[in-house]
Amino acid sequence: MQKWSPAECNCSIAYTLSVVGGKWKWMILYKLFQNGIQRYGEIKKSIPPITHKMLSQQLKELEAEQLIHRKEYHQIPPKVEYSLTERGNTLLPILELMSHWGAENKPIEMIES
Repeated sequence: MQKWSPAECNCSIAYTLSVVGGKWKWMILYKLFQNGIQRYGEIKKSIPPITHKMLSQQLKELEAEQLIHRKEYHQIPPKVEYSLTERGNTLLPILELMSHWGAENKPIEMIES
């Protein structure tokens, strides 16, 4: 995702979107909120339409913004776990509101399927 310019980031909404904007970041954060510590494969299974390349990229960006923590275990086979950081946890009220809004406003045909 293209980053916003410093001038555009003077707006708090623009800054927030520069950090967590895009199609997948909120979903990844929500899955980590729901399920706690997760391995890469578990996140991928919980979001089937996301490609491996996109998931890897989004995880790196979320880690760079200090919203998620990546813990690597030096073992064979390799093991990596992801979790929300303290900063990531500050987004939980927004995630809960988004979930509540979606549940209340989802079209009926989506609810029945």
